[in-house]
Amino acid sequence: MPNQKRTALALASGLAGAAVLLAAPAAHATVVDVDYKCKTPIGDKAAVSPIDIKSVRSGNGYKLTMSFQKGVSSSPVELGKGAMNPSAVIEVGGADPGRLTVTGPANTAAIPANSPIKISDLSGTYTPKKSGKVTFTAGVLTIKALGTTTTCTPANSPGPSLTLDVTAAGGGGAPAGPSTENALPKTGPMDSAIALGTLGGTVLLTGAAGVLWLTRRGQRTAG
Repeated sequence: MPNQKRTALALASGLAGAAVLLAAPAAHATVVDVDYKCKTPIGDKAAVSPIDIKSVRSGNGYKLTMSFQKGVSSSPVELGKGAMNPSAVIEVGGADPGRLTVTGPANTAAIPANSPIKISDLSGTYTPKKSGKVTFTAGVLTIKALGTTTTCTPANSPGPSLTLDVTAAGGGGAPAGPSTENALPKTGPMDSAIALGTLGGTVLLTGAAGVLWLTRRGQRTAG
């Protein structure tokens, strides 16, 4: 009876722990102010824009979308529709460090001269090579327009805009061979009962086979 109570308590604790794990958030997003220092064809410029990075699961990876809530840099001349093409780097940290380039469409409307350049949403697909907690932080922004290139670099060491618990395809570095631990018999109360039941079934089958063999032998001897 005491063993059954301990087993029940252990099962209840395990279920409670699993419920906590399922309830834990797999992603955490934060809007981060990024202080961009831009090198432009007409000199240095600066602008601060809040950056938001969101993710959506896509196959074995995640589609990331980087949004700029304020315009950055400016042009001394009007940029006509489709004249400006943006891209950016997202710095990936944590369990699977690296870099991801995200891109977006050209401007859909003309941008007046000497006004902040509004960057469209930039997106790209991130496919993890390792499983674990991964962070995504705004990196260098590149703006190409009218044959020129403007490079904007974060100067304030911004924190991550997104943190994800990712799972790599195939387990991300899990042992390729069978686990020795899983192959060994377990010693918990429930497993002991299962093992004893299996052993009892084996003995029962062996006993039945023995009786059948003795019966057939007796019949042959009598004949």
